[in-house]
Amino acid sequence: MLRELVFVGLGLNDENGITLQGLQEAQSADHVFIELYTSLLPDFSLRNLENLVGKPIQVLSRRNLEEENGRLLFDAAEAGKAVFLVPGDPFIATTHVTLRVEAAKRSLPTRVVHGASIISAIIGVSGLHNYKFGKTVTIPFPENFSETPYNVIAQNKQLGMHTLCLLDLNATERRFMTIREALGLLQGIEEKKQQGIAADDALAVGLARAGSNQPTLKADFLRELANFDFGQPPMTLIFPGQLHFTEADALIAFAGAPTKLRSLAK
Repeated sequence: MLRELVFVGLGLNDENGITLQGLQEAQSADHVFIELYTSLLPDFSLRNLENLVGKPIQVLSRRNLEEENGRLLFDAAEAGKAVFLVPGDPFIATTHVTLRVEAAKRSLPTRVVHGASIISAIIGVSGLHNYKFGKTVTIPFPENFSETPYNVIAQNKQLGMHTLCLLDLNATERRFMTIREALGLLQGIEEKKQQGIAADDALAVGLARAGSNQPTLKADFLRELANFDFGQPPMTLIFPGQLHFTEADALIAFAGAPTKLRSLAK
C-alpha cells in the first residue's frame, strides 16, 4: 500500500495553471484535496478541475489545516496516495511548510510539484532584475495596522534594493486589498515619518491578475499611481530601489512608466 502526500501548485489564475505532472499526480491519487483561502485564483472553477482530474476534490478550510493540523490530509495519506492542491507554488504559504514538517514527523513520504508563483511572475513581467530584490513584506489590512512594510521598504531602499509587497486578503470574506488601499496606508505612515518612501514622487509598480489573459501592469510615481484603475484583484506592489538602465527601459516598455525614469537610472 502506497503511503504518500503530494503537494501540487495550481499556478496563478485558473485550473489550467496546473502542470501536466501535477494533473497526472491528481489523476492517480486515491484522494485529492484543495485549499482556496491562501490566495485568489480569479478565473478558477472547481467543477472544471474535477472534470480534468476525473474525480471529486475535497475543499479544505483554514480550520481543517491549521486548527485541526491537517488531520484529514494525513489520514488519507496514511491509507494511500493523497494529493493536496494549493494556489501558486506550494510552499510560499507557511501553513503548507508546517504540514510538510508534520508529515516528516509521522514518517510520511512527501513530494512536491511546483507551480507558478506571484513572486517570480511579477519580477519577470516587470523586467526588474531578480537579484536586486531585498526582503519581501506583506501589507496588512487596517485592523492589523503595522509600520513594518514602510520600514522594510526604507531598509531595502538604503541598500538600493527593490521591495516586493504582497497585499493582504481574506478569501473566505472575498476581501482583497487593492493597490490604492495599500498606497493609502503607506502614505499615512509617510505623513508621520517623512522619509520619502511613500511620497508623491516615489516610484512604484503595480500588477493585477498575474497569469491571466488580461493582467494590468503599471509603473508610475505615487501621485499618479494612487488613482490608476487596476481593475479586479488580486494585486501586488513593488517599490523599486536603484534602477539599472535596462530596468528603466523595461518599465517604460512593459509598464507604461514615464520616460523620466531613464534619467534616474544608472
